[in-house]
Amino acid sequence: MRDHALPSEPPASPLASPGTANPRELAREAVLGRFLRAHRERLAPAEVGLAPGRRRRTPGLRREELAQLAGLSATWVTWLEQGRPVALSARALASLAGALRLSRAERAYLFELAGRRDPMQAQDGHVPATVMASVEAIKGPAYLLDRQWNALAWNAAAAGLFVGWLDPASGERNLLRSMFLSQPLQALVEDWPHRAARLVAEFRAHSIRHAEDPPTRALVEGLLAESPAFRADWLSQDVEERQGGRRGFRHPLHGLLHFEQLTLVPAAAPGLTLVMLMPA
Repeated sequence: MRDHALPSEPPASPLASPGTANPRELAREAVLGRFLRAHRERLAPAEVGLAPGRRRRTPGLRREELAQLAGLSATWVTWLEQGRPVALSARALASLAGALRLSRAERAYLFELAGRRDPMQAQDGHVPATVMASVEAIKGPAYLLDRQWNALAWNAAAAGLFVGWLDPASGERNLLRSMFLSQPLQALVEDWPHRAARLVAEFRAHSIRHAEDPPTRALVEGLLAESPAFRADWLSQDVEERQGGRRGFRHPLHGLLHFEQLTLVPAAAPGLTLVMLMPA
């Protein structure tokens, strides 16, 4: 079935208006075109259930065959391989990735080149067994966050440290909501106003590619209504990378504790974030 969001014929010119295209974007489109063509030509017809045919002048699939397998217009496949500026939907990219039999790494590369988020990335609520095992194996506090920064997994050390968030008595597992709505967590975090503002700036940068997803919008809109402090930090428009560094906690049982934070994206679950705290 064809993607009806795509026209069947190209406009008169490959560029909507001369001089308006970003050269860096055009370079990325050219790389995307070469990538698609290379993978089309290396895919044998027999691998996708097609007869090889007699008059095949180029190796691999024809553009028309790839278009048919992906449910797209052959014109658009041609455009893409020529490096023209084509705004494909995530659904159309997923169809191309499936038709080309791309590996997980190749599929991620395709979506990155196209500037789209893969709908088949690690789904919220699902933690691969290998990632779960890594969280448990870490000696210091460690936890795993989804796209909205809900804690999906954490070890015993994290549960013991994060009073008001990951401890058994807390019913809220979202890091942002706990940071702004949990008084025990606010008391725990050293220099809370600074750390809370920094966390909002990091979340703004982290969530930009899925800012319009319903769960992300619901999280932000809820906090805007419930927390004046979050509202002030969010409206400041600050943006920061989620980096490591020294973290201080005033624990009710163990006193002042300091850690060095390390944040990673697991290769087995690129939609998730693994955070580890090591004694400073």
